[in-house]
Amino acid sequence: MSTLIKNGRIITADQDYIADIYIEKEKITTIGSNLKIKADNVIDAKDKFVIPGGIDAHTHLDMPFGGTTSCDDFENGTRAAAFGGTTSIVDFAIQTKGSKMREALDTWWAKVEGKATTDYGFHMIITDLPDADIEDMSDMVKEGITSFKLFMAYPGVLMVDDATIFKALKHTAKTGALVCMHAENGNVIDLIVQEALAQGKTAPIYHALTRPTTAEAEAVN
Repeated sequence: MSTLIKNGRIITADQDYIADIYIEKEKITTIGSNLKIKADNVIDAKDKFVIPGGIDAHTHLDMPFGGTTSCDDFENGTRAAAFGGTTSIVDFAIQTKGSKMREALDTWWAKVEGKATTDYGFHMIITDLPDADIEDMSDMVKEGITSFKLFMAYPGVLMVDDATIFKALKHTAKTGALVCMHAENGNVIDLIVQEALAQGKTAPIYHALTRPTTAEAEAVN
């Protein structure tokens, strides 16, 4: 299947120009003016912008948390993304404490199978990293999971200790993978949240007010 986009105003990070784009087997093969190429599908993009598809590197689709599940699954979530011009997402596979990363990844593959309308990938949220499982991180990298999320918040659910953070950082230094940190003082935040709940402060604004900047500053310094 081939597509020719004619007369579009192409916008990239550093360029703005009128040209045609020829796409073959889902890959852009030629960009030029007044292309004379036969295509299965021809789109006249005159007076329209043609821009690269957006990448949303932080999504939470079909995610269970705190007794709820996020309202969008991989079908309607990726469809909404595509309508807005986002053509790739990176979601989070969540390892539950005591389980293996492989189990988490298999669970999220099952969630997305046959549903996604955009390209997608996964970060891996690590909640448990015994020494015997460190090489599992290398296996994830080989399969294209090249970033790992670690939490300093949500004790008992997602939060990991400093030793786990240190081990993960040491291992990713060897593999070239990326560590993403959720940096807050989770124990302090939990105490502030409990005080707010006891006072009946449950309006949405208190989600922000129970997570003061000092709790983040303490975690990153």
